[in-house]
Amino acid sequence: MRKSSGVMCWSINAQAEFWMKVGLLAEANPALSFAEIMARQLKDAAVQVPAIEAA
Repeated sequence: MRKSSGVMCWSINAQAEFWMKVGLLAEANPALSFAEIMARQLKDAAVQVPAIEAA
């Protein structure tokens, strides 16, 4: 976790909080993929992410 926290510029506690939230959302919404969960969270936070085209 410490190495990834440096890459992601997050503290270990912030990473743990993030993944716990994602885990709870995944349990509550088992039909959603990780990408769908993240898209909903970004939308709820009013963050606009440009679409990425597949190669």
